[in-house]
Amino acid sequence: MSTVNTLYGIPASSPEATKMEGFDILVSLALDMRWSWNHDADELWQQLAPALWDETHNPWLVVQSVGGDHVRWLLSSPAFKQKLDSIARLREEEDTRQSWFDTTYPNSILKKVAYFSMEFMLGESLPIYVGGLGNVAGDQLKSASDLGVPVVGIGLLYQRGYFRQYIDPYGNQVAYTPSNDPGQLPVMPLRLPNGEWLRIQITLQGKSVWLRAWQVKVGRTKLYLLDSNDAGNLPEHREITAEVYGGGMEMRIMQEIVLGIGGWRLLKALGISPEVCHLNEGHAAFVVLERALDHMQKTGCNFETALTITRSGNLFTTHTAVAAGFDHFDPSLVEKYLAGYAQKELGISLNDLLALGRANPGNPYEGFNMAYLAVHGSSVINGVSKLHGAVSRHLFEPLFQRWPTEEVPIAHITNGVHMPTWEGDNADKLWTDAIATDRWKWPTEDFQHAIEKLSDEKIWEMRNAARAALIDFIRNESAGLLAAYGAAREAIDAAQKLFAPNVLTIGFARRFVAYKRPDLLLMDQDRLVRLLTNYEQPVQLVIAGKAPPADQSGRDLIKGWVQFIQRTGLTQHVIFLSDYDMLMAAHLVGGMDVWLNTPQRPWEASGTSGMKVLVNGGLNLSELDGWWVEAYTPEVGWALGDGQEHPNDSGLNWREAQQLFDTLEQQVIPEFYNRRADGIPGAWVKRVRRSMATLTPYFSSNRTVREYAEKFYLTAAKAYLNRAAYDNARGKKIVQWRHEVDQHWPNLKFGEFKADTRQDQHFFEVQVSLDGCNPDSIRVQLVAGSPLVSIDMQPGETGDGWTRYTAAVPSERPAGDYTARIVARNDEISIPLEYQRILWQH
Repeated sequence: MSTVNTLYGIPASSPEATKMEGFDILVSLALDMRWSWNHDADELWQQLAPALWDETHNPWLVVQSVGGDHVRWLLSSPAFKQKLDSIARLREEEDTRQSWFDTTYPNSILKKVAYFSMEFMLGESLPIYVGGLGNVAGDQLKSASDLGVPVVGIGLLYQRGYFRQYIDPYGNQVAYTPSNDPGQLPVMPLRLPNGEWLRIQITLQGKSVWLRAWQVKVGRTKLYLLDSNDAGNLPEHREITAEVYGGGMEMRIMQEIVLGIGGWRLLKALGISPEVCHLNEGHAAFVVLERALDHMQKTGCNFETALTITRSGNLFTTHTAVAAGFDHFDPSLVEKYLAGYAQKELGISLNDLLALGRANPGNPYEGFNMAYLAVHGSSVINGVSKLHGAVSRHLFEPLFQRWPTEEVPIAHITNGVHMPTWEGDNADKLWTDAIATDRWKWPTEDFQHAIEKLSDEKIWEMRNAARAALIDFIRNESAGLLAAYGAAREAIDAAQKLFAPNVLTIGFARRFVAYKRPDLLLMDQDRLVRLLTNYEQPVQLVIAGKAPPADQSGRDLIKGWVQFIQRTGLTQHVIFLSDYDMLMAAHLVGGMDVWLNTPQRPWEASGTSGMKVLVNGGLNLSELDGWWVEAYTPEVGWALGDGQEHPNDSGLNWREAQQLFDTLEQQVIPEFYNRRADGIPGAWVKRVRRSMATLTPYFSSNRTVREYAEKFYLTAAKAYLNRAAYDNARGKKIVQWRHEVDQHWPNLKFGEFKADTRQDQHFFEVQVSLDGCNPDSIRVQLVAGSPLVSIDMQPGETGDGWTRYTAAVPSERPAGDYTARIVARNDEISIPLEYQRILWQH
């Protein structure tokens, strides 16, 4: 950043305000998205423009819109100015205070991680996200700020945010896509010292495309964004960043080129040289090419050596649970947009480039898979839950042919959510009193004891207040929507009486797509009506979510709920809240008693919505999929399903719908209404306490980011620096080793394989012809499956071109279970991730 700075725009309505003492502090606070989780300045924004603040929760828009006279009057108020100065001091102290990362790793070689993602969900005022992927990216960026982990984000600034939803009187979803005015977003243009806008150049089909650069301050860290809406670009190129995931596959490949190639060039322009690149999904995989190219240009090595070196500093996180979810590009598209780049810049052929995105490089008809490119360009691959790690090992089996599924090199780090963003006011007070204000900036493992000491009375008081706040939100949201569309006064007044603050409230809010099965309760509508309207134990159901505009089945699922409500007239028991967004989500997770999640296993890679209710004392009733597989015990919530996959079972949905009704009727609802003499549901509160104490600390992005730092970032930084040191010495050595092994591998072969059992041991011997291959470059292993066991066999006598390898194992399983194999051996690389060859004895 030594050669680049940011300049903020001046509110056109009040240029004189910029000269007032304190105005610069207001601007600085408004442009730091820390306000999306730290609410100590909310009072200031409320005083500046009450109606606008309540409507938008966008401090930067508030600061730009308020009149100069009002700003002058407030800044001259001692109370306002004292509050402003106090917050500014606290912010400065936060930014300069020693963090968890600083104190734990004071002399770390890790100086910067670049986190690439197609979407980031930081706040509703910056609508550059669709859903779960952006949620994960945004929450991890915030926790990196809290913990001081040196991360910067790289993403795209879209001209249009994800669509706004309107439900017409017939239950149809209508999508509107409003434009983003950068001047009203909490983003600042990056400018060169001479005042010019920093613009990054890439080339598409021989034509220059200019990318404007922006900065978002996220507490201690920063998010850098690129957009193609530059006047110097062709009209079709200005549209590249028009909409998140917009257009067809041709638009998608251009977006991903901008993110990966343009993103790395932006880092170079900013003077940032990250040791680690974190690819949040395969969309960002083109960065592995540009990073290698940059290393080629700096050191003069070829592409193979550069990729060998730079991949050691790349981490790929996959969020996809089905192969169809990966981006696949037709080879003709790759040729159209990247053939020249490959040949002229990388010095490789188009076929060499296509091979990086294929399982079978020799198949000219195979598409180009961005996830495969990410795997071929990274040193660590991880799924986002324990179950998803196992699912991903199956998905990536084609890249590791003949390797057992258990050895496909996919690890996992389970997602978590940024608890300060998602905890409501009532929960925040409870946690602050029990632990500390800055609790989420340090390790959370000791939180359990403090929460378990909380009294039933305090927990139940918090839950009642949170539910009441949710009911107020539902009423105001409904009444406001009716008023906006010109409804009669009677209807608006009735909306202010919807629901009751003392009734069990269950929520289902997420994307409406078929695999999430949002219609499970609608499969037995008569039973649902009885459940909702039970006089002694009534239930309130809140439904929200958007269907992808092109997904007719998803839109029909929404229509099904709206028509159910209209047909039954149960507006006091069930509501569909339209235009689900981050702001609405915060209200829902803050007050919901039970969060319902019904995906078909194993399609939910992780899921995070249910994690958000934990800090607020909400409970989960979820399919045993994603994160809930790890979280569930009978003491913290309820489970749906049998923990198995049923891919072709036509009766599954009906059976699990009945199981869901049974669980609600026989367990959830009675427990909520079973009150002691003091009015407190003892068993319910016990479950809430256990869930809050044990699940909240673990399923927070605080733990997730610390895991990434300690398990992956630090080791990847060390590996990258080691391979690049001394003029790429280790990287070159690895390439040389690979060529030597490749030369001998086709001639490796097995000879006689013998087994002998004596007493309680099996003794194995196998002959191997090495054909001049260095014996230190291979391992001969004895292997048995289910469960997989592999044991290195020891070399012995050599003669007649054969080397004898032996091993002894306990005779706990039959000798016939074992066979021998040869794999490569190099302690400098990850096998099989970086070298997949394997030879089996039979």
